[in-house]
Amino acid sequence: MEHVAVLNTPARLGRFVLRMFRPHVYATYAVLWVLALEGSAVLISNRDWVPDGGTTVRVVSVVLVLLFMRMVDEQKDLEYDRVHNPDRPLVTGAITAAELRGAMVVIAVVVAGLNAFVSVASVLSVLADLGYGLFLVALERWSHRVRDGLIVNLFVTYPVQLLLSGYLYVSLVSSGTIVADWRAVPLLLIFACVFLHFEFARKTKWHNDIGERMYSAVLGPIGSAATALGLGFGSGVLALVVFRPWESASAVAWLPYLTLALPALGAWRFLVGKRPSWPLAPAMAFVLASYVSLILQAI
Repeated sequence: MEHVAVLNTPARLGRFVLRMFRPHVYATYAVLWVLALEGSAVLISNRDWVPDGGTTVRVVSVVLVLLFMRMVDEQKDLEYDRVHNPDRPLVTGAITAAELRGAMVVIAVVVAGLNAFVSVASVLSVLADLGYGLFLVALERWSHRVRDGLIVNLFVTYPVQLLLSGYLYVSLVSSGTIVADWRAVPLLLIFACVFLHFEFARKTKWHNDIGERMYSAVLGPIGSAATALGLGFGSGVLALVVFRPWESASAVAWLPYLTLALPALGAWRFLVGKRPSWPLAPAMAFVLASYVSLILQAI
């Protein structure tokens, strides 16, 4: 029976990935994220950007790290899901914790092996991100405040994304693609603001159900909406610092700032139009449009 169960594991993992990780969504997000950050980093280093094998390694690594973190979240949120999401694969037994942990080990080995072709620093930085994800599991079990406090939890868990952007930058520097620059800090913060705008927008409503994990339940609808809008426009301010579009002769340099119409549209519909919740479409479009505009600016 155990032998049969092992043979079934790949199929069970495949079904888990298709349901909980939608490859076409996450792969598209990873490609745009890597190309936007890599292209922008090369642009401010005044070098010609030519995606290469290292770019492919970084794209695959980001996809696999995101999958690793999805598997971590599935185990970390098990008790909550038993009450609020009883149809989740780990709750129903469609996948087991042992199978997820085995897959996580394989992912860590593959990611380390791929980045070994880039640099030692690239290996260490991506493994540090995986390690932080595992640390969060222990931290949330130890601290009720971290586990149950929405804002505290965001501050503790968001560095996973920030570390992943940091990995991309370290990989570029250590491979000789770019030279380290102080503008790395505001550059990485641009990506942080874009992601956090979406994070706050998707959890902002006028009326929150009891026990619902919404930022608007903590900050109030106006406070949560103001935070979402501020993060969106904050990315634009940081972009001005990093890219200085007024110094460019190309109109494309101003393209990233046109995307700020999307957070403004979302805020208008929610605050003035009194939509029950912040409309998800402009928030998602802002992430995609921001990354695409940065890629176009870089090329």
